[in-house]
Formats: sequence, C-alpha cells, structure tokens
Amino acid sequence: MERSQLPETAQDALKSLGAREHPWRGTTATRTDWASGLEIKVLSEDSNVDMLYWVGCSAALEDRNMKVSAAMAKILQAAGINFGILGAEESCCGDPARRMGDEYLFQTLCQKNIEIFKSYNVKKLLTACPHCFNTLKNEYPQFGGNFEVSHHTQFIADLIGDGRLKLRGLDGSRVVAYHDSCYLGRYNDIYQAPRAILEAIGGVQKVELARSGSTSFCCGAGGGHMWMEEEPGKRVNVRRTEDIIEAKAELVATACPFCLVMFEDGLKTKGVEESIKAMDLSELVARQL
Repeated sequence: MERSQLPETAQDALKSLGAREHPWRGTTATRTDWASGLEIKVLSEDSNVDMLYWVGCSAALEDRNMKVSAAMAKILQAAGINFGILGAEESCCGDPARRMGDEYLFQTLCQKNIEIFKSYNVKKLLTACPHCFNTLKNEYPQFGGNFEVSHHTQFIADLIGDGRLKLRGLDGSRVVAYHDSCYLGRYNDIYQAPRAILEAIGGVQKVELARSGSTSFCCGAGGGHMWMEEEPGKRVNVRRTEDIIEAKAELVATACPFCLVMFEDGLKTKGVEESIKAMDLSELVARQL
C-alpha cells in the first residue's frame, strides 16, 4: 500500500470500479439482466417498498451468482415481502476498494450510495453478500449512513421461524456441509441462522467441516483476493475444498457469492464436481418452496 504496487489483476478490478462502479471487468451483463421476467420493483419507477434488496456486484453481474439473486427474489415474493431494487442506480458498496487500499474510491462510492438511499427514504437493506453486509452495516455509519441491514441467511431463517415460508423436504437425503464465510461468521458472529435454514429442510444430513464456526477457514477470496492470482500449489480454495471432500459431503452450502465461485473452481480442480455440488442457501430454499 505504501508503494502503491498491486498485482495487475487487482489494478484492473480497481480501474473497473472507478470507471464502471463494479470490479467485474469484462462482463457484458447489466444490473437487471438477472431479474428478467421476475416482475421486481425498481425504485426509480416505484419506491413504495418496505425493504431494498441490495443485489451486489457479484449477484447482479457474475453468471453463477445471478442464480442466487433470482432465488432470493423468489423467496421474498413467496413470503409476500414488499421489496425493490435499485437496478441501474446500484453501484459497488466499495468493499473491494477499501480492502485493496483505495480509500478515496471507497468513500466516493459509499457517499454516492448513501445519497441514493436517502433520496428514496430507504430504512431497511437486505443483501446476500457478507462483504456488502459488513460494509453497509459497520462502515457506512462512519459517513452518516445508518440503516437496518440484514444478511439473507438471517432474514430467511426468520421467515421460516415465523411460518411465512413453508419448505418441502428433499427427495431422498443428502449430506450437506455449511461453510462459514469470514465476513458472516468471524466478523459478524452469524453462525446459527445458516444452520437453522438447513435444519428446516427435511432430508438434509448436516455435517460440520473440520474447521467451522469461529475457527472456519477462508475460501480464499477475501481482502480483494477474488481478483488476484495465487501460486498454484498454495491456493486457499483448493485447501478448503479438501476439507469438504474429507467431510464426505455431497453438497457444500454457502452464504457468500465469493465462496460459491471459489468452491465451484476448487471442486473442478479436485475433479469432484460431479459428486459434490456447491449451492447458496437461498438456492436450496427456493428449490424446496
């Protein structure tokens, strides 16, 4: 940081953040492609909502995670939640910029988002990304952005607990391991809500990974490493994938878009993508509605 030296891929992500307000350089998707046919309110057209669903760059623009945002929308609709999205007005929350050392860019994005929230009188925010969650909840108040922020695992667990979501059981049974995201677990002490979701789905045989809870192991994407290359023999996501294989899980449940991408890559690297699947918890829930 003192020398302003970054890997080229990290520099590219920051350049994209500055120019396009998202780090996914090369994507041709728009912020609303994932929502096609789902009849979701966009605040610029109808701001009469109880909650803003903050989609985040990954769930809006990265192919695999678009399925997560679609699943989340279906869950909210099934529960009768009056929600909307910002659509084209949404930009990055700024987390990658701050983690990679570009504080000016972070503050620029942060202050722009806060102004937009306030212009629509947004009080409640929901996000499926722990990185967005941590930034919106814990860092935006530093700049006057005080909102009620929920992670989707908390919200889904509450909907199930209140009886607003009725879930079918799986056809047969599956051994499922939940991976604790760093920014959900260690940074924000959210451990039980994701597990409560799994327990509510019949047919799930829940197993814990060797390193879980407060001693969980990173997927390898945090701190801006989603956009940096690692040495092939030391890749963190492959080491974490080995934990999943050792637990004899048939499915690894995630609650973070970065974790999901890293595990899909790790499972392919280990050659087990046919026998072990990675899915976000919202996808599991949406399938069992």
